[in-house]
Amino acid sequence: MSMPVSDSAIIILGASGDLAKRKLIPALERLFHKKEIDDTCRVIGSGRTPFSHDEFRAHFDRDKEFSKLLYYHQGMEGIRDFVFSLKDFKRVIIFFSLPPKVYAHTAAELHKEGFRDEATLIIEKPFGYDLESARKLNADLQRYFHELQIFRIDHYLAKEAVQNILVFRFANAVFYPIWNSRYIDSIQINALEDIGVEDRGAYFDGAGIIRDMVQNHLMQLLSLLTMEAPINLEAEEIRIQKMQILKALEIKRWAKMQYRGYHDEKGVPEDSRTETYAELEMTINNFRWTGIPIYVRTGKAVHRKGTEIGIRFKPGPNLLYNTEGQIPPNQIIFNIQPDAGIVMDFIAREPGGSGRISSTNMTFCYSSSFLDAEIPEAYQRLLLDAIKGDRTLFVSAEETELSWEKFTPTLQQETPGIYERGALPASPLGIDWIDFDKYGSACRMD
Repeated sequence: MSMPVSDSAIIILGASGDLAKRKLIPALERLFHKKEIDDTCRVIGSGRTPFSHDEFRAHFDRDKEFSKLLYYHQGMEGIRDFVFSLKDFKRVIIFFSLPPKVYAHTAAELHKEGFRDEATLIIEKPFGYDLESARKLNADLQRYFHELQIFRIDHYLAKEAVQNILVFRFANAVFYPIWNSRYIDSIQINALEDIGVEDRGAYFDGAGIIRDMVQNHLMQLLSLLTMEAPINLEAEEIRIQKMQILKALEIKRWAKMQYRGYHDEKGVPEDSRTETYAELEMTINNFRWTGIPIYVRTGKAVHRKGTEIGIRFKPGPNLLYNTEGQIPPNQIIFNIQPDAGIVMDFIAREPGGSGRISSTNMTFCYSSSFLDAEIPEAYQRLLLDAIKGDRTLFVSAEETELSWEKFTPTLQQETPGIYERGALPASPLGIDWIDFDKYGSACRMD
């Protein structure tokens, strides 16, 4: 067991907001009770709301032992002096639970207050709105803090099922030789939600589903799925390999749609052309993947919630059991959420004397394979890694800018097609999608 983190100050800017109450403080409390951080650390909230220390502790209603670590400082002025009046900390981790439009200004304020090399900044997406704004944001942040001090969160990378992709690929000799264009027919990524934009209408309408999901979360999944093996598991080596995939990526086609009734959502203009559903066809122009289509589909207000990755292999020859090409191709499905697991399709002989064969599968589920293991919530893992200075699950400035560069053509305003709320639209690009509905419930706990 590793030693707990000690003598660190964890500052939450915007601590009176919803994210701190729902995610950040509970995650830090779990880290404390798991002895990942110890009682030499302090959690300092900061915001515009006037709180005493006791009122701030009561606001979260956590247990008494953990609550002793909580302190509050109103506003930014004097915050560094206050933090170091509590004790002499080795490191200061500052979480921006703030609107992205104030990131640059906040970094300048922190620098003005005297934070320097001891500080680590944690910021959330969106990292810019397009290539130009991403470059400006990175330049503004780096004017005051080094790139190695800036941790950009993509919470998809903290999901256990996502982290398992590299283990699946590089720790199992049976899969590595076939992970290429010689054996794989297509790669498909499916990310769906059954709810609409709800109370995020104003934000979402200024972004759209490609900005909100594809350019960041889903490209991170694709990079891990297709990158070459790093020489070790250090953050920089993994980043180098992910960058090579982004550099070789080509977006060939895309289509956008919008669910009926989107214009009635709070904060959405009547004439909005923002997409709530998108399909894209891409390819990776390198020796491993050239010629293999990569399909990405994501949408809101469809028939179910789920994120899956599908690997469809090329069909076998028309011989023996497959003389008429009747055997479906083998497939591997990574269920990312909500029920994490891996499903592999294969063909087996049915019992009895008929000699018939049929498709079956082998299923690995986190919920049944690791009954006694606690699967950490994404913020719990990300906060601990940031506190320790481990950048593996965080996104670099170079990655964000390259991804924005690739997706710039897809961001143009277009008149989207219409689909019915609660229904999965027929593929506007005519893609032969894997039947992800069949696999999405494979690990569901009833």
